[in-house]
Formats: sequence, structure tokens, C-alpha cells
Amino acid sequence: MSDRRPEDEVPTETHVSSFILPPSSFFRWLVHICRFALAALFLFTAGAKLWILKIFATNVASLLSSASINYERWQWPATILVIAAEIIAALLLLIPRTVRFGAILAALLLVGFSAFALYYVYVLHGEPLECGCFGNIIGSQLGVKTALRNLVLLVPVLVVFFRYQARKGTALEN
Repeated sequence: MSDRRPEDEVPTETHVSSFILPPSSFFRWLVHICRFALAALFLFTAGAKLWILKIFATNVASLLSSASINYERWQWPATILVIAAEIIAALLLLIPRTVRFGAILAALLLVGFSAFALYYVYVLHGEPLECGCFGNIIGSQLGVKTALRNLVLLVPVLVVFFRYQARKGTALEN
């Protein structure tokens, strides 16, 4: 029999690194905060667009026209598609079994919005245009600043996508 006690043991590399890295509960909270914040953001932006639906549709028509797309035909389908995609992304982020799909859709939306903003500024040389991203609540013009904001929002999307783990044994998992 050994007279060694657990407190006499020298910490191994695993024990030392556990003091340096944040505990897994930190990441669990971070993922939940990012997940629910993104869902709230997409619901907020969709609601803001619905609040000023005609103005947002006019902005969409201007963007389509500047890209040489028949805005009379595509104004309302594009408007409805953007709002519906934001609502769907939010709902997917809220449902535990579909969180990763929600993160993928959120990433696609953010990258798509950023790509179009940069295309509008650098390829089409468009005039400054109120994009209506947040309705009339938060003013933002389509451009580099909008693209950078959307790309920064990819950070919480990536946190959710790579760190989210559904709980085992929940009613949804069975």
C-alpha cells in the first residue's frame, strides 16, 4: 500500500493547463449568449424592416436597380426573402436541434449582405444609400462600415457553430 495522498501529487500538464484555460462552463455561457443575442438581433432587424416595410422595399428596389436587375419584378420577392431569411435564421438559432443550421444561415446572410455592400460601393460605385438594415431605428448607409459590422458579427456565429453542443438526454435528443 502506498501512503501517497492526492494532495501530495505534483500537478501534471493537464492539471496546470486547466488553470490557464477557462472552464467549459464559460464556453457554455458564451455560446448561449452568442446564440440568443444573434437570434434577438435577427428578430429585431426583421421586425424593424416590417415596421417600415414600404420604405425598406423602396431601398431594395434602389439596390436592385443599381445592380441592373429588374426592380419592378424583384422588389417585393427580394424584400420578403430578406425578412423571411432573418426570421428563419433566428428561429433555427432558438431550436436546440437546429442551432448549427441557424448559424450557417446567419453566416450566409451576413457574408451575403457584406458582399453586396462592398459590390455596391467598389464595383457599382453607388451613391450613399440608407440600407434600412435596422429599419429607421439605427441609421446605417450601405458601404464598408456596414460590411465590416456584418463581418464582425461572424465572430459570435462561429462561436455558436463550433462550440454549440446540444444536451444529451433532453426530450429533443431522444
